[in-house]
Order: sequence, then C-alpha cells, then structure tokens
Amino acid sequence: MTLSAEAHERLADLVALQPTKNSDLQDRWGLDSGSAVHQYLESHLREYYYRDEDSMIRATAEASTLVGDDDADEAPAVHMSDTERLVFDVIAGPEDRSQSVVSVLHAVQDEHGADADGLDAGGVRRALQTLKRKGIIEVENRTVPTFRLAVPRQEVTVADD
Repeated sequence: MTLSAEAHERLADLVALQPTKNSDLQDRWGLDSGSAVHQYLESHLREYYYRDEDSMIRATAEASTLVGDDDADEAPAVHMSDTERLVFDVIAGPEDRSQSVVSVLHAVQDEHGADADGLDAGGVRRALQTLKRKGIIEVENRTVPTFRLAVPRQEVTVADD
C-alpha cells in the first residue's frame, strides 16, 4: 500500500504517540471528532495499526519500520493479553507445519495446565486473529485455516504491562 505524504506523516504520529486513543490523534491532526479519526485510520492506515486489549491504538512493526522509527531495528515490543501470551508460547514456528485452532488449544493445555483452565477454542481463535493483525501469526488455508508464527519467536519482544 502506497501512502500519501499526509498519511505517512500521520502514521509517524501514531508510531510516536502509541499507545494512544482517538482523542489524542484528533487533537494532533486537527480533526473534528474521534469518529473522523477512526474513519481516517480505517480508510488510510488500516494495515498499519491495531487496537490492543485496552482499545488503545498501536502501530504494527511494519508501520514502525516504514516511518523509520529509531527503535525499529530492535525487536518490536508487542502487547499481549494473557491468552495471547499462552498461544504465542506454543504456536508452531515459521518453518514448522501450521496448526489448527484445536491443535493450538491442546498445545496450550498440555504446556500450561492450570493456566489454561477455562480456555476454549473460541478464546484461542480470538487470540490467533489478534496476533495475526499484529503481524506475528500467519494463516495457511488448508482444509481448515491453520496458523504459525510469521517471524521467529526470538525476534518478538513481549511488552511487560
């Protein structure tokens, strides 16, 4: 996706301000409302941002690289929920055969036992989709969608909350 000069500048703002919210970007960009910010993000920067578990706006690692963030050479700090951390810990690596949602669920249960109590396939599916939006997981469509890391595990820094 090719960005206009304005979109590139606004993406740089998002990278600099993250984690941020609509009202912060509204003030920075001189827009009339949080809805206008949301509309701009979805229309122009959809591939370069996501919302974390607290609905804060964060830039993807690709966005940081694109705008030349000084910290982009370091492993990006990715914010993850507890479920996302459990899934990240067991998901197949980039060179391994991708796993189904149920396979990931069983791997989490085997590896984390009591920490995985109450976790079901729906929770794993949501975690996988969130990690996909963050650029950490990729999907391979076989008979059912399957998942694996898009980058080596050691290249991802999990942010401490």
